[in-house]
Amino acid sequence: MIALVKRPQPSKLWTLATPVLAVLITMILGGILFAMMGKDPFEAIRTIFWDPLFHEQFAAYSRPQLLVKAGPLILIAIGLSLGFKAGIWNIGAEGQYIMGALSGAAVGLALYPLDAWFLFPLMVIAGALGGFLWAMIPALLKTRFNTNEILVSLMLVYVAEQLMASASLSWLRNPEGNGFPGSRNLSKIDAMSNPELFTGTGIHWGVIAAFAAVVAAYVLINKHMLGFQIRLTGESPRAAGFAGVNATRLIIFCLGTAGALAGLAGLFEVTGPAGQVSIDFNAGYGFTAIIVAFLGRLHPVGILFAGLLLALTFIGGELAQFMLGLPSASIQVFQGMLLMILLAMDIFVNYRIVLKKTEVA
Repeated sequence: MIALVKRPQPSKLWTLATPVLAVLITMILGGILFAMMGKDPFEAIRTIFWDPLFHEQFAAYSRPQLLVKAGPLILIAIGLSLGFKAGIWNIGAEGQYIMGALSGAAVGLALYPLDAWFLFPLMVIAGALGGFLWAMIPALLKTRFNTNEILVSLMLVYVAEQLMASASLSWLRNPEGNGFPGSRNLSKIDAMSNPELFTGTGIHWGVIAAFAAVVAAYVLINKHMLGFQIRLTGESPRAAGFAGVNATRLIIFCLGTAGALAGLAGLFEVTGPAGQVSIDFNAGYGFTAIIVAFLGRLHPVGILFAGLLLALTFIGGELAQFMLGLPSASIQVFQGMLLMILLAMDIFVNYRIVLKKTEVA
């Protein structure tokens, strides 16, 4: 008889091994999925994971795009990981990402056609502030009325999407756009653009901010008292209470930081790769960043590599759609499968399988 026995403490080996095993199992199950759709599973997996980096025809374009896609994922996931470590579940990073883009773009367009060096930094501050204030709604409701931050933050995503649509169709619509929805192209306005800093690398200010966030989060979690309080609260809320940790401040800090980083990601995206406020601006980065955070084991360095891996699936997925005719929904299923398998395999971190003899009456 097979039984699960709780480990005295989480297994460090399984903690490191499960992300790798989850990726391998996802490849196998994904291959079966693609085979059921009538595609060569080996060719599909190769197209997603290998061709974007090494295909002689596509790699020159795909490699820079890896950092372009990974930047917002890493930046958002770093913010989410702080809250997740403390047991604070912010599921609304997508809305904070949208509000950051909307706030930063609104400030820049309000000052158009001003051409000044301080305009882009001002938009960056506005973007971070927009995401921060949007995250403060579930934070304050949680601390004052003990509401569920999961539901509040998630529902606010749909409010943010409607605000983005409203801005695209009315108050931020390009007056010279012949009536089409969407703002002016911010990436074409020098004072508001977030261009590639090094030609052919894909590195822009958002990517720089993502790497900086990884370093800052590592120092915070491992070297600072606040990081210790975050870890203690997540592992033992009761012990944190006895240790004098201020739960209200911690909730506000974790949600506020996550909102600010998501807002920055939105601002860097709307001024760079996306270029403008539009109805379909949000590409699901806020939700995908949840996968990145857990795949990276809520560790800053792990999140860095997980962000690059998920970005690779984005680029490889687009390539597979183009070359093999795979539907976009199948790629989304593939990404969701990765999170599902990772969470399922977490059982081995806290439990071990033992064989028990069945007693015969």
